[in-house]
Amino acid sequence: MTATIHPLPDQSLVTVIGGSGFLGRYIVQRLAEAGYRVRIVVRHPDAALFLKPLGQVGQIQISAGNIATGAGIASAFEGAAAAINLVGILAESGGQRFDAVQALGSARAAGSAAAAGIRHYVQMSAIGADAGSAIPYARSKGAGEAAVSAAIPTAVILRPSLVIGPEDQFLNRFAAMARTSPVLPVIAGDSKFQPVYVQDVAAAALAALVCPDAAGRTFELGGPDIMSFRAILAMINTETRLRRQLVEVPAGMAALLGKLGDLLPFMPMTTDQLAMLQKDNVANPALPGLADLGITPTPMAAFVPAMLERYRPGGRFSKAA
Repeated sequence: MTATIHPLPDQSLVTVIGGSGFLGRYIVQRLAEAGYRVRIVVRHPDAALFLKPLGQVGQIQISAGNIATGAGIASAFEGAAAAINLVGILAESGGQRFDAVQALGSARAAGSAAAAGIRHYVQMSAIGADAGSAIPYARSKGAGEAAVSAAIPTAVILRPSLVIGPEDQFLNRFAAMARTSPVLPVIAGDSKFQPVYVQDVAAAALAALVCPDAAGRTFELGGPDIMSFRAILAMINTETRLRRQLVEVPAGMAALLGKLGDLLPFMPMTTDQLAMLQKDNVANPALPGLADLGITPTPMAAFVPAMLERYRPGGRFSKAA
């Protein structure tokens, strides 16, 4: 049984926790274009000033807050009618720990939002989130989901697969690697992904706030293309026209790289990320997805070629080969 919720009034104030990241900028723009006022809560407000021009004068405000410590979080929801929590980390570093940010932090944010009377709430999670998982990232994501739903039963959980777009840290990372390395490493090459366009995820976040039928439900968001990690690397080769050799990395070597990544920040992955890479990241067909939010998934062919053309030997003006 899904929860019921009243429509979100026009020009409402929407609080976005962690709105300055890759996905956040697209969500903030969608909210501003829809006419909502937006309060962006980030640890370093000066680093989020670039978001101001996405709205009209005074439409977008930026405030300091940290869900890992609780600083500024209660006041972040004052006067707001809705909220979106986008905070998440892919690897632990310094004081940024999975449990503190994605489990306890999500619980703290939802609790403060509930205390402020907010019922329109979106929690950005990830496919694979599972409070019982042995993988710390997935476990903390799952714990965060449970805490949010307990605090705000009408909250919407969004679980995207690999989010890709112009500023992503996946396709761009491997395309940049291809420019300087004669090979591309293939780790867990058979693992399946269902890449989803960042604009589609942003549209889903807005739809989740305004669609009464979405309240209290969990959506898994994937694009129309399901590809193995090996196939994604081959696509990067094709679109960059660099034709690097794909080299399979043995399981033992991959495990060693992961352990080194736990110690050295410049390594390509951690043990936790390796464990996630070894699992398929595909939307569960039994759960609602983009189509249930009124969104037609964008195929990778519609945007990836233009996105990666700058990595070609001659840049965007490279002749077709």
